[in-house]
Amino acid sequence: MSLAQVHYISAAPGDAEKTAGRFTAVGPGVSQALLAEIEPLVGYALPDGASDRPADAELRSLPQAFTYAALSDGSRLVGRTAPARGEGPAPVRFHAHAVHIPSGVPLPGDRLPVEAWRSPHWVSVTPVGGALPDPLGALPPGPAPVREGLDDFAVSRGPWLAAVLADLRRASEEAPAGGPVVLVERQNADVARWLGLAAVTLPRDSVERLTFTTYTRRPGSSGSALRVVGALPEDAAAAREAGLRVHVCADRPPVDGTPDMWARTAARVWRSRAPELFQEARELPGDPFAAGPLAVIALCNGVALGPEERAAAAGWAAERPYALDAKRIGRLVEALASPGIDDRTGSEFDAVGRLFGALDGRCPASVTAPLAAMLVTEAVRGGNGSLELPRRDAFVGPDGEAIAGVLGPEILTELESGAGGARPVARTVQLLRVARLLGVNGTELLPGVVDRLAPALLAEASEEPGPPSFAPALLELLDEQFDVRTALLGALDRIAPAAPGAVARFLERVALPFTGTQALPHLRMCAEVPGAMTTLGRDRTAVWHRVLRAAGLSPFAEPLVLRTAVGLVWEDRAPTVEEARMLLEAATSDAHRAAGTWARLVDAALGAPADTEDATALAHDLLRAFPQEIGGRERAALQLLDLCRDLRTGAPEPGWAEQVRTLRDRAEPLEPAVQERAFTALVERLLAPDRPGAELYDFVRSDDAELIAAYDRAARAEPTRTRLRTHPAYAADCFTHWTAHPHAGPAWTTTAAALLDEVLRPAVRAMTAEAVAEVEETVGRTGSSGRANAFRDWNRSRALGRLGRRIAGRVRRG
Repeated sequence: MSLAQVHYISAAPGDAEKTAGRFTAVGPGVSQALLAEIEPLVGYALPDGASDRPADAELRSLPQAFTYAALSDGSRLVGRTAPARGEGPAPVRFHAHAVHIPSGVPLPGDRLPVEAWRSPHWVSVTPVGGALPDPLGALPPGPAPVREGLDDFAVSRGPWLAAVLADLRRASEEAPAGGPVVLVERQNADVARWLGLAAVTLPRDSVERLTFTTYTRRPGSSGSALRVVGALPEDAAAAREAGLRVHVCADRPPVDGTPDMWARTAARVWRSRAPELFQEARELPGDPFAAGPLAVIALCNGVALGPEERAAAAGWAAERPYALDAKRIGRLVEALASPGIDDRTGSEFDAVGRLFGALDGRCPASVTAPLAAMLVTEAVRGGNGSLELPRRDAFVGPDGEAIAGVLGPEILTELESGAGGARPVARTVQLLRVARLLGVNGTELLPGVVDRLAPALLAEASEEPGPPSFAPALLELLDEQFDVRTALLGALDRIAPAAPGAVARFLERVALPFTGTQALPHLRMCAEVPGAMTTLGRDRTAVWHRVLRAAGLSPFAEPLVLRTAVGLVWEDRAPTVEEARMLLEAATSDAHRAAGTWARLVDAALGAPADTEDATALAHDLLRAFPQEIGGRERAALQLLDLCRDLRTGAPEPGWAEQVRTLRDRAEPLEPAVQERAFTALVERLLAPDRPGAELYDFVRSDDAELIAAYDRAARAEPTRTRLRTHPAYAADCFTHWTAHPHAGPAWTTTAAALLDEVLRPAVRAMTAEAVAEVEETVGRTGSSGRANAFRDWNRSRALGRLGRRIAGRVRRG
């Protein structure tokens, strides 16, 4: 091997060419283009405050720049630039001595560049007479190995260690982002030590990509040839202004830590003075910069790590249990389960749970027992509901008895407490699973536990979209423990009649196993309803029949299935009148009474639109079927509907005009549709030709503004107008009654006058002379001659005010 050498010296005052310096000797194969690249790399500037004429000791204390750089043609440069004693007007000059390494050619002895840091090969003078230097065949290392003293240096740089190693790792990538990393130290030899730490910590190919210089005054102008540069404290500000990543290791320690878990682990290894572990970790499979392998090796060798690093170790080992021999597995388990650790996190326990699952059955139980004990202890005392619990046989023998004796009483005490409603579902499920795992007998507590757990399941599930987080653990519990499954399903079945919709939504999210021998009629109905609604759509009657069949019980035998079925199909709305009549016919009144569904039928009757014909018949049937249950306002409203039925189809008891008003007042606040139906039925009956005079008299004397307004609307409707035009006797009857109560209240007086003028007058004018004469004759026959004269005057007059007074006088005389 032969490596071309290069010598360079700074310019002296008075040199003809105003340059920084000149090459004094260049070996073969180094082109002028490469020299142009090399010149700025070997340049040198004295630090601030350096003496112009330093003594020998001062000269030796000035920083030296040891450089390893990549050139554009793929070749590399290794060299040292150092101050040297000058002559004449330049008492201090600098001299650079470097070797050129062609692309693809390693350093002699396959050494790393940093190993040449203190090589005795470096000289401070150009060969005598500027003779061409011979190609270099060897580049011996310094007098001491590069690793010597690195442990002490790493410990002294503990606060900066993780952050610097993280940046050195990033700088060694094939295509690093950003400019060079700047290491600020008071001694440039300490920058070289940082590079020595990197040479030990990083893989070989990463180290070879890590180009550097231990000293420069211009960190921001290093270009792409250098990835790490050293600087003195006075140049740190300029480096920050250039936007570079700067680590001032000569100042106060940093406060913020690095998120790079690999770098934090590497820093702990160095502080533990165990650098040999880096090579050991590189022998494990996986990403060389993953925290897992290094954390595993560190824990196996007694290096204390933080919770995230321990979690990384457990997670890596869980994925590759085959990668560790029995000795390392034992050491790793011992380190993870150490009783001296008090900062474990949930993610660490989760990782340990996965590790236990990977090792269980692969290793003897005596090896994994500490992990099992750690997991169940955390499950009970730490409240971690997401842990992967060990199998039951992990605690067979004395180890199981010992931990059961410690944790068993704590489990039973918490399960027995009345705080079950406030306790999260996942916690209760975890306690029940651990109790079985340890063989703790909680049979006597089980009924109370499931009675508190069942409503908590529904409440928590309603707060989350999609399957609740506790679902996997709950299903595992029910699969593991038949007695818990039986008790919990029974508790949910008892809840379902009161909250069928909530139970149905819960079963859609959590597929509970109730396909066994338990009857569970209500749960089966809740599970059936989504499919029924999807298949049958809006046919709620068909859905109800299908859901009821799923119960496997008749509502005559078990009325509560009636309540559940009604609640599932009509959860947030009342049935229609047709649906309510179907429900009433499908089960006896006793069944509806026991199930409490009669109230839904009442809602259907009272909530029906005013034009629903069967609402009055439904009200009649409900009053007969549930005379004791329906009371208060609802009873009065139903009686009002029943009276409407009699007003239109039968002969109501006398006094019905007053009864409408009485029932309306008792039913306040009355549904608008019911009131509209009742008022319409009343006024239509009062406008009928065969209306009883006593009822009309009661109606008029009540002077009820709402009822009189309804009468006015009905009298102006087309059916009444048609009858007035075509039936003279009816017109005569209306004239008689609309003029018969001149001393009634203002509401009736105003309405009657308006009807005479605006409804009856146009009807009479549309009649033939014979029909008008018939009206007049009928008025006289049914009333008096005075009223007949009043009709003639009214028919001739347009002045309703004068006519009204005249009509009143004649009526009094008659």
